Amino acid sequence: MTLPFELHIALRYLLAKRKQAFISVISFISILGVTVGVMALVIALALMTGLHGELQTRILGSNPHIFVWKRSGLTDYRAEAEKLRQLPHVIGAAPTILERALISSSGEQAFINVKGIDPALEPSVTAIAEAMRSGTLDALSRANPDEPDAILLGSDLAAQLHVSVGDSLTMLTAQGTLSPMGLVPRQRRLKVAGTFSLGLYEIDSQTGFVALDVARRLFDKDGIDAVQLRLDDIYTAPQVSEAITKELGDDYVAQDWADMNRSLFSALTLEKVAISLTITLIVLVAALNIVASLVLLVMEKHRDIAILKTMGASARSITVVFMLQGVIIGIVGTLVGASLGWGLSEVLDRYELIKIPADVYQVSHLPFKVLPGDFALVVVTAVFICFLATIYPSRQAAKLDPAQALRYE
Repeated sequence: MTLPFELHIALRYLLAKRKQAFISVISFISILGVTVGVMALVIALALMTGLHGELQTRILGSNPHIFVWKRSGLTDYRAEAEKLRQLPHVIGAAPTILERALISSSGEQAFINVKGIDPALEPSVTAIAEAMRSGTLDALSRANPDEPDAILLGSDLAAQLHVSVGDSLTMLTAQGTLSPMGLVPRQRRLKVAGTFSLGLYEIDSQTGFVALDVARRLFDKDGIDAVQLRLDDIYTAPQVSEAITKELGDDYVAQDWADMNRSLFSALTLEKVAISLTITLIVLVAALNIVASLVLLVMEKHRDIAILKTMGASARSITVVFMLQGVIIGIVGTLVGASLGWGLSEVLDRYELIKIPADVYQVSHLPFKVLPGDFALVVVTAVFICFLATIYPSRQAAKLDPAQALRYE
């Protein structure tokens, strides 16, 4: 196969040997610069995308997609849940009571979030059934009235309190009993019926689940606090929240998962943009290497350019020769860097090689996920930047006067 004239010359200059070996070294350094920049950009985007996705998955597994409150109070939760289940996109509805309490065992104490649930309905809105590490969710339904009420603890909370299935603990609530000594906080003995790990440290270290009836007795409630909803499409949550108020009246108030975690996901998105822009500067620096290498090549090859022009090569052909050289450097560096970035991201994610403190970042390791759209954007952007870097030196080469170049040869 016969290569086009311009491509043939560009490849010969890139693969210069013997006396022009310096040109090949400069070309290699330019390729290496593009490779490192693109690889860093792919890994950075994979990190931020993976972290965003992992947190979103764990938050949505630990919490419902929508909370629904009623200003006048929710008393008949089964009827309310059935009514909300009829709305479009709703696939699960379950009641809940949310309160705070002090829990103690074996000399250890902790303030926890107590969540009253219906064990039969809760798995339809959260991933609690799959998250059980010991005991069972059904154990919350007390079979023997002579035994203490049951509680499920997050695995990290159970470890902090040094308790396991079958152990007893004491819960102290703010709702008290009036006595001659004044208001005495209510104290209740509970038995650990199981532990769970929903994958979110904030939940696993600060949450306990009790049956709905137990929560009512503990916190003196006649009804429930809210109805939790799960949707078939998480991104329809804002529309469903608005539809609840419009269809059921202003007495109903709904808040979706995106609104409750807006600050977190906004910060992650902003950080992803900031890191992308910062590392793109690395690619721009690499593109400057291409400019430098082409300028050096024009200076080195001014005699060859003059000869080509005298033999009939047009200014356009000379421009194309040097543009092709820069574009080839960009394509090779970009493809190698993007492939290395993708491969390294897969290895780091699969084997969880980078560990981080879960109590700070909510996840135990850095997750990496390369989106095809991000990958394609990096490749196209890097090649385009490299192409822009070829314009100035290529035009300078095309403007070279053959008579001036050969005068002192």
